[in-house]
Amino acid sequence: MSMPGPELLQALLERHSVGPKHLAEPGPDEAQLQQMVAAALRGPDHGELVPFCFKWVGGEARQRMADLFAAAARRAGKDEAGASLDAERALRPPVTVALVARIDMGHPQVPAHEQWACVGGALANFLNAAHLLGYGAKMLSGAKVRDADIVAAFCEPGETLLGWIALGTPLKAGRASRKPEAGAVLQRWPKKP
Repeated sequence: MSMPGPELLQALLERHSVGPKHLAEPGPDEAQLQQMVAAALRGPDHGELVPFCFKWVGGEARQRMADLFAAAARRAGKDEAGASLDAERALRPPVTVALVARIDMGHPQVPAHEQWACVGGALANFLNAAHLLGYGAKMLSGAKVRDADIVAAFCEPGETLLGWIALGTPLKAGRASRKPEAGAVLQRWPKKP
């Protein structure tokens, strides 16, 4: 196996979230989405449980999701303008992919926290693959992931809706969010007194 060059590492160090209002067509096609999922499957997964799945919202399903978002907004007490805005937000990204967790709370060898770590690793790899393919992306969640009708539309029993990944071509060069220096997060153990 050849080791990736410094260019690949630099590309990963430059990855940042790009919100839906800064995304345009084209979005990734099905083959590229499959590459992103293949990258997601390379994350750590104790027991090879694959405690997640990705649900691609394409074609007419985008309008169905927009309708679900608008109805959830009304149930949350928003007026028609607010419901319309939530529906528009569902339609704005060129491509949307829902992330759903399938955590086996009673697994005899793999505790739930390890399964959640796998889901997080899958999300990170998916987003990194999108970035390396030239797409902007952002994970979106909020109150909608707890709306019973939206959850029922996206999840089977025992699944948890984490949110949606908005994907598309970035309209402009973005900037990375402010993060601490690596030295502030990498700590030596045990701490010296």
